[in-house]
Amino acid sequence: MMQIGIRFHDTVELPFEERLKEIKKQGFSCVHIALSKVPGFTAEPSALTPGYAMYLRDSFRKADLDVAVLGCYLNLATPDQEELKKTQEKYMAHIRFAALMGCGMVGTETGAPNVDYHYDKEACHSQEALDTFITNLRPVVEYAEKMGVIVAIEPVYRHIVHTPARAREVLDRIGSPNLQIIYDPVNLLWTDNYDRKYEVFEEAHELLGKDICMIHLKDCILTDEGVVSMGCGLGELDYSSIVKFAIDNKPFIQATLEDTTPDVAVSSRECIEKAQKEYLDR
Repeated sequence: MMQIGIRFHDTVELPFEERLKEIKKQGFSCVHIALSKVPGFTAEPSALTPGYAMYLRDSFRKADLDVAVLGCYLNLATPDQEELKKTQEKYMAHIRFAALMGCGMVGTETGAPNVDYHYDKEACHSQEALDTFITNLRPVVEYAEKMGVIVAIEPVYRHIVHTPARAREVLDRIGSPNLQIIYDPVNLLWTDNYDRKYEVFEEAHELLGKDICMIHLKDCILTDEGVVSMGCGLGELDYSSIVKFAIDNKPFIQATLEDTTPDVAVSSRECIEKAQKEYLDR
């Protein structure tokens, strides 16, 4: 069974420790947190002290919650070399911080080859962009090896690593056990491949399965503007293949809900729990 959690900034706004209690009260066991999205908190490298990490570690322990992943979603493919250096330093600071607070994973998406992180299909999906991303990611992964933390990349159709095959190439070229995958099925979809979405999921299971260390769960529909995501159970996704993959291959993997609102968080969790029960009872 998956351990179901939630993205911290999708939860009801309360003082930090009360917010953790509310998350636990809603039936979640873990949290995906990005410090930059916590009111009153900071993600600046100079502020990521051991004391800050210990405060967070102890707060989560008191609430009986795990930190599934520490998010650091910055663009490692920017052509601005000065900004790139700052970004790599921020990733390394997050890796140190994760090690201190008892979180085994720092998560990231895979950027775009421009300074403002916008989607340009031709540029984002080019081999040049992939080569740049791998080059810039490599020292971050090497640092993660030293600190005993996993760097987990999240393939997203509108970013550089947009297919399971591209993600496999990144893993193979860097060749580190400290580089793994956050699997978000919906983020692999766009207008180009939505009609074969379950084939895309199966391709991800086949090519990336052994390196998937966490799952993000949400729902979606296809509109004239593209794929729109929402809380689980509110769209048209069938979770059968995702649940089968997780239960058969990844015992107790942490899976955090995304794009929920506080009023649908519990029903979204129940949607996934129902899908798991149906698979186990088959």
